Amino acid sequence: MALFLAAIIFKVLHLQYVQGDKYRELAVDLTIRQDTIYANKGNVYAADGNLLATSMSKFTIYMDLVTVDGQVFEDNIVALSNELSQLLGKSSSYHQKRLRNAKNKKRRYYLIARNIGYTDYLKMKKFPIFNLGVYKGGFIAKHRTERAHPIGRIAERTIGYDDFRGEAGIEGAFSDYMKGQNGLRWEQKIAKNQWKPISDFNEKEPVDGHDIITTIDVNIQDVTHHALINQLEKFEADHGCAVVMETATGEIKAISNLGRNSKKTGYYEKRNYAVWESHEPGSTIKLASLMAVLDDGKIDTATVVDTEKGRIFIHGRKVEDSHRGGYGKISAARVFEVSSNVGIVKLVRKYYDHQPKKFIEKLADYGFTKPIGFQIKGEGKPFVPNPADKKGWNKISLEWMSWGYGISVTPMQTLMFYNAVANNGVMVKPRFIKELRRQDKTEKVFETEIVNPKIASDETLKKIRKVMENVVVKGTADNIYSPNFSMAGKTGTAKKFLPRHKDENGNTVAAGYSNKHYVASFAGFFPADKPQYSCIVVIHDPKKEKGYYGATVAGPVFKEIAQKIYTTTPIDNQSVKDKINFEEIDKAYVKYDAFLRKNYTKIPSVKGMSGMDALSLLENLGLKVKISGVGKVMHQSLKKGERLVKGKTITLKLS
Repeated sequence: MALFLAAIIFKVLHLQYVQGDKYRELAVDLTIRQDTIYANKGNVYAADGNLLATSMSKFTIYMDLVTVDGQVFEDNIVALSNELSQLLGKSSSYHQKRLRNAKNKKRRYYLIARNIGYTDYLKMKKFPIFNLGVYKGGFIAKHRTERAHPIGRIAERTIGYDDFRGEAGIEGAFSDYMKGQNGLRWEQKIAKNQWKPISDFNEKEPVDGHDIITTIDVNIQDVTHHALINQLEKFEADHGCAVVMETATGEIKAISNLGRNSKKTGYYEKRNYAVWESHEPGSTIKLASLMAVLDDGKIDTATVVDTEKGRIFIHGRKVEDSHRGGYGKISAARVFEVSSNVGIVKLVRKYYDHQPKKFIEKLADYGFTKPIGFQIKGEGKPFVPNPADKKGWNKISLEWMSWGYGISVTPMQTLMFYNAVANNGVMVKPRFIKELRRQDKTEKVFETEIVNPKIASDETLKKIRKVMENVVVKGTADNIYSPNFSMAGKTGTAKKFLPRHKDENGNTVAAGYSNKHYVASFAGFFPADKPQYSCIVVIHDPKKEKGYYGATVAGPVFKEIAQKIYTTTPIDNQSVKDKINFEEIDKAYVKYDAFLRKNYTKIPSVKGMSGMDALSLLENLGLKVKISGVGKVMHQSLKKGERLVKGKTITLKLS
């Protein structure tokens, strides 16, 4: 017995003095932990300062009723319940009853409210009892952030995300800059899987991430989005994209990518088609074909080409013009203006059939043979067959790529090329970012990047720009001609190549070019003489019965965008009197124009207006505008009738 007692005493002393430090550390590890306080991700702004994406703080509030002194609880429960009633709803007696019940049950993690915003969180911290802090007031706040788009889902795929879905767009590409530096604080365990902060102060404060200033212009983006979606709906198309680029800088001012939902009831930003989708361009590539033979000195725009009767065969394969009977003998300029497939194929075949590599080198100079190299992920890979690659090259590759088949490029590549023509031959890289900022301090500026300093001679460029203008004046796009403002461009219509598939009746259809599925496009710039913007519109699978040609489907979108930009930002004082095609945009413009014509000296009421219209109106009046929410204006911080002071900030809350 004595030996047993001695053994027990020895074990106790050994645990206390020999292994005591080990077990004390283990006990601390089990009851105290380090908690990460996540930094706010940086904001994404439009070029004019409008907020496109931001992190909104959300809080879940708990209460440790054990730590609150009984007398303090009794003295303040009514006042606390009154405050909770006003903020959260339900009666004061309801909150009193629940709090007393939780106090009696010695609840240490009693849920007060979920998804509280930052402003309400600050209010709650000052409520009776809560204002005593973590230990005396039992106030526990769990913080998280949500990504929000204050003025809607414009350019959503380009703005992108960095979350459980992966990395996409600008936010995915610049995630390292935007995520900031996390902070930390110590927490103590108060119950099973329940923890609360040890103090009211953090051990390390989080540092918010960099803000990104994009090149997007909110007004041009809005115009582009509406022009595209209206045409997609009109022609019941599957998907499409439209991009507007500033000629001299390469800044993308608007990019809209819209795909049809599975129920075919609407469109949304399904994929970044402009950057991702590599496809056969059709006739928009004819600009490269004509420029090559012109710049190599093979022909002049006056060179006569015999398009015969609009149909020729090359190695047993048919090349045919859309104009039945052909155009006969016409100039090279006219070949381009009327988009003669036969004419362009004969030109390229005559001068490059014996040296196809030289034509491929031209396409390389024009930026078609390799990806542009965006920082954002998901850029599509172009395909341009090369005679050095026997597997990818065949006896009709040269001729077929000259009119847009057997070659695959992205809309952004086509736009970059067309923009270079508008920019006196200087090819600049399209870009979405202007700069990175932290706490209003610019830390990195993204300059214009030149891809090719000169893609063709000045003489060639002058001739090319003239025939592009004539496409609108008297060519395939004469349906969008306006005597009041000038445009230049090229239509494109391409049959889609479909793999082996089942048709709507369940019958197997062999792989090949479809007579039902088309890609309609239009690329160009404006004004024609002094280009400030280039633009491309690509629409896939319009309903054939309603129309499928580039001039009919894509051209009007281009015109709508150009016209609206002229209307809101007059270029060279050119007047615009044409009737706007789309009724919705027409109404919006008339309403907006009426507002602007008023000589405001006082703050107008914008309640009930769409956020975009209110934003345009107030900014044109010289006010700085901050917006929260999406939809129509429900509240404005500056009241109607107040004296208008330019530079003053007005906050709008949208529904």
